Amino acid sequence: MKYRDLGKRVLDLILATIMFMIILPVFLVLLVLLSIHFKGNPFFFQERPGKNESLFKIIKFKTMNDRREQNGLLASDDKRITAFGKIVRKSSLDEIPQLLNVIKGDMSLVGPRPLLVEYLPLYNEVQARRHDIKPGVTGWAQINGRNAISWERKFDFDVWYVGHISLGLDLKILFQTSWNVLRCKGVSQQGHVTVGKFTGSSPMP
Repeated sequence: MKYRDLGKRVLDLILATIMFMIILPVFLVLLVLLSIHFKGNPFFFQERPGKNESLFKIIKFKTMNDRREQNGLLASDDKRITAFGKIVRKSSLDEIPQLLNVIKGDMSLVGPRPLLVEYLPLYNEVQARRHDIKPGVTGWAQINGRNAISWERKFDFDVWYVGHISLGLDLKILFQTSWNVLRCKGVSQQGHVTVGKFTGSSPMP
């Protein structure tokens, strides 16, 4: 049995279930606090591409309000993120609900991060390989810079991971992710509340 075919899913189910049970008190406290803070739904749902570009709804804790500009469009991230939301995002607590995506089978604990659907036509042939496997809560790119590195560098890490999946590598990524979260390392690019949008790369020669 190859690890990537079945072992990875078994590890996901076991670890995600254990992690969710351990962190359940924090989950419930945030559920209440964010419900009060945003006066309603504490969750953020959005369609993201998964394995083979099939769409699923990712679930995260909400960190931004629904403020809109006069033209009716949502305001920029830096105008919508709240002070409490910044704390939740910086500590990566907004990612906790994704354990439910892992248990359900939409995601893996480790893999390329699921990005926006609008990016799908912008990837070159090599970058598109990041969708050959399930997306992850964390990944090789996340422990090598997370949002503090360029999109191209991030995709290089993603594609490398797809070709080198192993139990040892996944455990290394999970351990390093825990350490990075404790240090709040690489949460955002310098000068940005969130990572800037991907606008496309040059096609492969």
